[in-house]
Amino acid sequence: MRWLFTFFVIYNIFIYNVQPTVAANLDAGEQIFSANCSACHAGGNNAIMPDKTLKGDVLADNDMNSVEAITNQVKNGKNAMPAFGGRLADEDIENVANYVLNKSENGW
Repeated sequence: MRWLFTFFVIYNIFIYNVQPTVAANLDAGEQIFSANCSACHAGGNNAIMPDKTLKGDVLADNDMNSVEAITNQVKNGKNAMPAFGGRLADEDIENVANYVLNKSENGW
């Protein structure tokens, strides 16, 4: 049965260009956040622009309440936030984006 599942996944990737989903690693995201983001965003706050927190309602108000939006912000930076695209691997950025979104949805 396992070979059938493997065949199905490979078939869909090549035939339908379906990308397999890789689960985010929230523990890795937390470590990356602590090392790179917490100086300005401790507890989901924003030390530089206090009205632009990482709290769920604020992210929603600013259309930043998705992994894609947060990933783009982390990768490219904006306003006072520097770009981390050259400093962090794509997987690290994806993990930290998932961590931030998870924390914003569940309360910092």
